[in-house]
Amino acid sequence: MYSAPDLTAQPAAGQPPHRVPEIASLGLDTLVTEVAERLQSAAAVTERMQRLLEAVVSVGAGLDLHATLHRIAAAAAELVDAKYAALGVISPHGDGLSDFIHIGIDDETADEIGQLPTGRGILGALIERPEPLRLADLATDPRSVGFPPHHPPMTSFLGEPIRVRGEVFGNLYLTEKRSGSGVFTPEDAQVLNALAAAAGVAIENARLYEEGRRRERWIAGAAAVSTALLSTDEAEVALTVAAEQVRELADGALGMILLPTGDGQMRVAHASGEAAEFVRGELLPQGSFASRLMAGSGVYLDDMSTDPDVEIRLARNFGASMAVPMIAAGRVLGGLCVWRSVDAPPFTETEKQLAQTFASQSALALRLAEGQRDQQRLAVFQDRDRIARDLHDLVIQRLFATGMMLEGAARRAVVPEVRTGIGKAVDELDATIQEVRTTIYALQHDESGDEPDNLRTRVLREAGQAAAALGFKPSVTFTGPVESLVGEQTGRQLLAALREMLSNAARHARASRVGAEIDATVHLDADGHPVSGAPGSLDLAGRPGVLLTVTDDGVGIPHGGRRSGLKNLTRRAENLDGAAWHEPGPHGKGTRVRWSARL
Repeated sequence: MYSAPDLTAQPAAGQPPHRVPEIASLGLDTLVTEVAERLQSAAAVTERMQRLLEAVVSVGAGLDLHATLHRIAAAAAELVDAKYAALGVISPHGDGLSDFIHIGIDDETADEIGQLPTGRGILGALIERPEPLRLADLATDPRSVGFPPHHPPMTSFLGEPIRVRGEVFGNLYLTEKRSGSGVFTPEDAQVLNALAAAAGVAIENARLYEEGRRRERWIAGAAAVSTALLSTDEAEVALTVAAEQVRELADGALGMILLPTGDGQMRVAHASGEAAEFVRGELLPQGSFASRLMAGSGVYLDDMSTDPDVEIRLARNFGASMAVPMIAAGRVLGGLCVWRSVDAPPFTETEKQLAQTFASQSALALRLAEGQRDQQRLAVFQDRDRIARDLHDLVIQRLFATGMMLEGAARRAVVPEVRTGIGKAVDELDATIQEVRTTIYALQHDESGDEPDNLRTRVLREAGQAAAALGFKPSVTFTGPVESLVGEQTGRQLLAALREMLSNAARHARASRVGAEIDATVHLDADGHPVSGAPGSLDLAGRPGVLLTVTDDGVGIPHGGRRSGLKNLTRRAENLDGAAWHEPGPHGKGTRVRWSARL
């Protein structure tokens, strides 16, 4: 066993006496000081780790990307005790910064500085070589390009890249160390490196959240367009909704719906946003991206304002462009097009994919809506065809029979007044038969715009447009196949004459009834007037012609009044070997204006 030493024992013979060492000679005060310093250092490290942990927790506290970036920059400044901090987001092409968030510079100073950094000088060096960078003095580095006017002075610098999924998302920039020697230490760099790793995770979470929200908005927008297309008979309204939706969803300045013209080109049918009123109805020029859209390919441009191949009017006032075809059942039904402002970023791959999905869903809904409207239109046409057959087979036949009965009664009538009255009744029956025939034709031909644009439909369109000025819709009757007998040149002059007659009636006649009749079965004499007589006894010397008659029950043409309108009619008729004249209306009331032209 070991025994304690005997401090009172006497030294051996020939040896000096034993002395107890003094405490000061042991250096305990130095040891105590060193231990205290190490304990303080350990406490400081523990405090810094605690602050780093708190910073990591605060960085990942939210899912809004911009707010997350701001929290990262603020946490970095606090951890390394920097006066200024910034976070620059690298552009998709890696040639600069697309976003720049700064801490420590107030808004007034930022306004005086002006444009935010775009990635030159030291900032650009960190973009080109994404590695930690620590400098004692920015001004002494050869890569420095200096500061713009009103920029606060900055000396020390610490930079750290932020990586997301192995790719550099942006960089952290810290300047002006407050404590110590004013220079960032290696320990500061280590702490910032740890924060950058946590920041990468937080940024990825925020980006995934925003992407999910963006997809949700695109899906909701496609559902809104589908609902509009399927719930309304007006495709124009639904496609306008689609233009508004695609502009808002893609953060664009102008959204457009392009529809084929039938000859391989495309026209801007609907537009929403800046300059929409100027591009609406515009035909895309030859050689533009219309041919690629019609072939089923999307077209994406980073900046139309600088692209030499862009030939679209007003395109120089916009930046990024995206055009996606709307394809259903292998057929291109149209295209979605979005233009962004000049200073906006290009479209990302995610946005392009979402736009393609949106276009496919819109095309499918448009296809379903077309089928639904075709079924409804078919049901209407079948009903109208049945009504037209009933009018032709029943009503007209009975009117003919009634007219023949009246003519027989007129021949047997003894009293002249009775014979005259029966003759007027027969004339009214003839007019009624003509109106019924016109109604039958209108029932058998669609006037919604799908019918070919022939003379008959254009005449009816002119009559419909005159209704606003007259206060009522004039009646129109046709005799003979006017759309096949009247040529294009004569038809244009006839429409102009009809427009002039209806306009004069609206301005001067004060009529309650106006009727227009176009007869393509007449024969004209040398003066342009119709040859009288029954069809079987027409003068063979007369040439076939067309006769336009407009009759009103108004106040008539006063003696000595202006005749400028009638002169215009006469000039048009004489150019076509015809004539124009006027006479009192039936029973001396109103006015009957006639215009003729040879065929």
